[in-house]
Amino acid sequence: MVAFAASTLALSACQNLSSPTVRFDRQVNYGDAKGVELVTNEFGSSDLQMIAEKMTGSLLETGIFQGRPTVTISTVKNKTSEYIDTTNVMNSIQTALVKSGKVRFTRSINEMQQGVDELQRQNQSGLYKQNTTAKVGQMTAAKYQLEGELTSIVKQNNTTKDVFYKFTLKMFDVQEGTIEWQDEKEIRKTSKK
Repeated sequence: MVAFAASTLALSACQNLSSPTVRFDRQVNYGDAKGVELVTNEFGSSDLQMIAEKMTGSLLETGIFQGRPTVTISTVKNKTSEYIDTTNVMNSIQTALVKSGKVRFTRSINEMQQGVDELQRQNQSGLYKQNTTAKVGQMTAAKYQLEGELTSIVKQNNTTKDVFYKFTLKMFDVQEGTIEWQDEKEIRKTSKK
C-alpha cells in the first residue's frame, strides 16, 4: 500500500513537471497605433510619429525632390539621457518619403556593407551565370544626405518633471556640401507627482 502511494505521488509530480500550468495575471488589449500615448514623459511612439509626420511634410513641401533624386540616410545622434532608437525615427521618415514616389533612397552608410557583401558573393563565388550577376561599379550615388540629432532638456522639482525634446533634421547636397533643407520639431512633456 505504501509503495502504491509513493508511486502515485511520484507519477503525479512527473506530470506536473512535464505540463506546467501557465497563468496570465494581466489583461492585454490592442490599442490604436496612432493614438496618443502618455504613459510617461519619456520619449514614446507618439513623439516618433509626430516627428516623422512633421519632417516628411516639410520635406515634401519644399519641392526639392524634382526629378526624383536619390537620398541616403546618415546617423541621427541621440543627445538625450534616454535610450532612444533613432533608426526607428528615420525608418518612419524614409518609409513615408518612399511611399510619396518623389524620392529614391540609396543604401545608408550602415547598410552599405550588406550591398558590398552581396556584390562580392555574386561576382567572386563562381556560383552564378556571369550575364545575371549585378555588376560592380553600377550603384547609384546619392545626391542628398539626411542627418540629424535629438536633444532634450530635463527640469524637475519635488512635484513636476518637464522634458523638452528637439529633433533637428538636415539635408545636405553631397557634392556641394551645402545644407539644402533643415527643419525642427519641438515636443514638451510635463508630468506631476
